[in-house]
Amino acid sequence: MRDYSKELIEFIQKSPSCYHVVENIAQTLCRQGFQELSEGERWQLSKGGSYFVRRNLSTILAFRIPEGEVRGFQIAASHSDSPTFKIKENMDIVADGSYTELNVEKYGGMLCAPWFDRPLSVAGKIVVRENGQMVSKLVHVDRDLMMIPNLAIHMNRAVNDGYHYSAQKDMLPLLGDETAKGKFMDLIAQTAGVRREDILGTDLFLYCRSQGVIWGLNGEYLSSPKLDDLQCTFANLQGFLSGGHPNTISVYAVFDNEEVGSGTKQGAASTVLLDTLQRINEALGRTHEEYLMALASGFMVSADNAHAVHPNHIDAADPTNHPHMNQGIVLKFSANQKYCTDSVSAALFREICARAGVPTQAFHNHSDILGGSTLGNLSNAQVSLNMVDIGLAQLAMHSPYETAGTKDTEYLVRAMTEFYHTFVEDAGQGSYILHAAPQ
Repeated sequence: MRDYSKELIEFIQKSPSCYHVVENIAQTLCRQGFQELSEGERWQLSKGGSYFVRRNLSTILAFRIPEGEVRGFQIAASHSDSPTFKIKENMDIVADGSYTELNVEKYGGMLCAPWFDRPLSVAGKIVVRENGQMVSKLVHVDRDLMMIPNLAIHMNRAVNDGYHYSAQKDMLPLLGDETAKGKFMDLIAQTAGVRREDILGTDLFLYCRSQGVIWGLNGEYLSSPKLDDLQCTFANLQGFLSGGHPNTISVYAVFDNEEVGSGTKQGAASTVLLDTLQRINEALGRTHEEYLMALASGFMVSADNAHAVHPNHIDAADPTNHPHMNQGIVLKFSANQKYCTDSVSAALFREICARAGVPTQAFHNHSDILGGSTLGNLSNAQVSLNMVDIGLAQLAMHSPYETAGTKDTEYLVRAMTEFYHTFVEDAGQGSYILHAAPQ
């Protein structure tokens, strides 16, 4: 058996920012023979071809054209971003004449306390002037660079009684002493191999340097940065690379900006999925009606990790629908449509998991606690098809260091392998037939 937990840890270590997540995936796809397309050029697609396209270098959509008649779409989506801190323009703050801090702002909703006293560094994207063009370059300062120090308990005796963290006061990372003032962008330029004066724009983020570990009495747990949502991103990719059904277009999507609402040109609420699917349809010489018919026999999995019941706070979970780590894939339900799972999509996905020999669980929010949303309902506003919201159970969601189960990554790989080898035929009046790919 492949050790998916170790592979996942390696994948995350190579992915310190959303841009590096997508670059990591793009390199994997290229090694598998996929051809990269550009949104600004004409697409020449052929039967049996494998392709991918990037938007903003932080969202990627890969797809495989079948050899047979196109009758449906099989789509899996996850996201590349995680809650963190973004470095502001004019970032230097000199405190008491002896410390150089960086001015940052929160990106997404996060647990603030775990960010303290951890080695941090910076990664992201810069735009530079190069040979008369504006060129995007990825940057990764791959060393322990900064830290957000806690205030000693002697100076705040009530800190363990509850504390309101100020992002502007408490969460500034310490870069160095007074001599570090003005040097941060020099470091970025040096790392990217460019001149500082040629840097015209930046999207730079902090990331936690702590490496992933496998732990527990029987090695049953995995802790790492960015499990939400790189655990699903990794597992979906493994299933996608396994192949597909001869009558479906297989699509693998990783969107950016889920943690801040997805309302960007590269987010799930944008037209990026719609644009891609319609361009595929047109490049294959198919009519718009044929596109809509394929959507009717299409199925999409929105994969974003789910809350496991916390051993110390069982009362915070729904009393009868709280999942556990290592006990299977979680189907998410919400009466208010925060999640798009309904009776049809739940039935379809449960049957796919059963065929793969993978257990499933159900998640509902505690009825008195407002939960979050994810990719599914936002994507469905642009591309309407049967869709299920799923995830893998984890603890400490939105911490810089999260915990999940070591069995669950393999469960999702197996389920997504079966998913991509399935054609979900619309039989009319709410009925569907699941066709497995020929062996």
